[in-house]
Amino acid sequence: MADQQKPDAPPTRVADPAALGRSMADIAERSQRVVLEWLKRQAAEPQSAAPSSIGSAFLEMTTRLMANPAQLMQAQLGFWQDYMTLWQHTTRRFMGLESAPVIQPNSGDKRFRDDAWRESEVFDFIKQSYLLSARFVQDTVRHVDGMSPETAQKVDFYSRQFVDAMSPSNFLLTNPEVLRKTAETGGENLLRGLNNLLTDLERGRGKLRIKMTDLDAYTIGETIAVSPGKVVFENDLMQLIQYAPSTERVLKRPLLIIPPWINKFYILDLRPNNSLVRWAVAQGHTVFMVSWVNPDATLAEKSFENYMSEGILAALDAIEAATGERAVNAIGYCLGGTLLASTLAVMAVRGDERIKSATFFVTMLDFRESGEINVFIDEEQLQALETKMHKRGFLEGEEMATTFNMLRANDLIWSFVVNNYLLGNEPFPFDLLYWNADSTRMPARMHGFYLHKMYRENKLIEAGGITLDGVPVDLSRIKVPCYFVSAREDHIAPWRTTYFGTHALGVKPRFVLAASGHIAGVVNPPESGKYSHWINPDLPATPEEWLAGATEIAGSWWPDWQRWIGHLSRAQVAARVPGEGALTPIEDAPGRYVLVRSQ
Repeated sequence: MADQQKPDAPPTRVADPAALGRSMADIAERSQRVVLEWLKRQAAEPQSAAPSSIGSAFLEMTTRLMANPAQLMQAQLGFWQDYMTLWQHTTRRFMGLESAPVIQPNSGDKRFRDDAWRESEVFDFIKQSYLLSARFVQDTVRHVDGMSPETAQKVDFYSRQFVDAMSPSNFLLTNPEVLRKTAETGGENLLRGLNNLLTDLERGRGKLRIKMTDLDAYTIGETIAVSPGKVVFENDLMQLIQYAPSTERVLKRPLLIIPPWINKFYILDLRPNNSLVRWAVAQGHTVFMVSWVNPDATLAEKSFENYMSEGILAALDAIEAATGERAVNAIGYCLGGTLLASTLAVMAVRGDERIKSATFFVTMLDFRESGEINVFIDEEQLQALETKMHKRGFLEGEEMATTFNMLRANDLIWSFVVNNYLLGNEPFPFDLLYWNADSTRMPARMHGFYLHKMYRENKLIEAGGITLDGVPVDLSRIKVPCYFVSAREDHIAPWRTTYFGTHALGVKPRFVLAASGHIAGVVNPPESGKYSHWINPDLPATPEEWLAGATEIAGSWWPDWQRWIGHLSRAQVAARVPGEGALTPIEDAPGRYVLVRSQ
């Protein structure tokens, strides 16, 4: 009978016509407002032409590919042979026979985890057909002879963006999970998804800002960034937080943490159970944290030099006033580590020895192989970016976040498109993704210098390649004990690139490689039991040699760092309470600078 269903089949619902009509009327009204807002912003904001270098790269690729038709013919022949094998596989499955898959997704690919991708002959065919096509496209563009490395990287990156976007999991009619949800809810999931899409467009004022987590689930200073402390110093660029002690005795040397100003500092103080700040305080450190301002157009002329003088050097002066102690240990995270190394080189020339040790979290000093971020910073794109920054006075934080998200598009873009817009779900609360959505702006002058002199020209690695406050920077002048931690799956600061930076210093540092990525590899408390790390006291010429001789250790690298820094100086003093020194507290941690959102 037509109305009979299998016992395990979910019931099919029919949408309420009246409710559907009201929803569509509301959607139409909101859509009109979104379009008008977008048009208004387009008229008000500076516009720059899309870089032609992307098209030029693909034109060069096509020209070189057609110059070797035999190679292209061989690739196509291999593709069609694979496709014929897939047809045979699918035919056998329709006949009820066992057949091994022609191609399988990578073990970490979450797009095809629904059982229907394996159990249904139709969806298994769709999946494997896509995977074969994706492999053909990527293998073809990667094996074109004669292209420059820059062009080859650009073609490979944007080809992968296209391949990821065309995944059958991203479309209603070819995603079994979405089809099942649509039948179960009578299409309500699609209405909710459309509502979610409009909400994201409204929040971005016509530009899509995908909601990755429940933005109402956390409050800075109440549910995250809750380690007790006081803001004891501030200037135009930063606030300095001194955290309250949790031990009766503390190490004599205070610990200064310099986070990147691309993001906010509280990635190191999310919740009590994963806070590096709270853990360091519990180990007996007097922790000072730099909280960078979220700059607006008034700070457009702030330079890399300003971040050195008004950031690190001002913080050192403030720490001495707060504790009476000149000697400190310092940590720099990502761009904060690049600034720390640059500052140490300047301090060495000036004879300033206040920083007694330096720890670098996922920090690049040698930018020769800086990863896929290079796709966005060729000369043409840099000129377009600088034109936009000059008119605004800053780079909008959302633009930087979008760039980083594209480096992991399946995880950070398309998975949310499916969950939020096709399945109609609300994203789960996740502290790390809340932080990721809280992006910051970049002052125009500083960011232009950073992209040109470091990413593009790799001048930091050259002795005297850049000059800060009248001092030529030479990293080989750095003689203090150094500790590097990098992350094996880091897509922002590739660990092999960070390893090259260890050979630029005038001292042999300790290099440790953590599992996972740019954030999870660093924010990995020992209690979590997650992720391993690799150690090797030697520093051979290449990262491959280092890893071949490394020993894998279960769990977090944090205890290894604590043992290393503890051996440098064991002297202790009575615990220091914020406000007991020469600096009067300004306000409670985490301070007001961190509360300023980009939009």
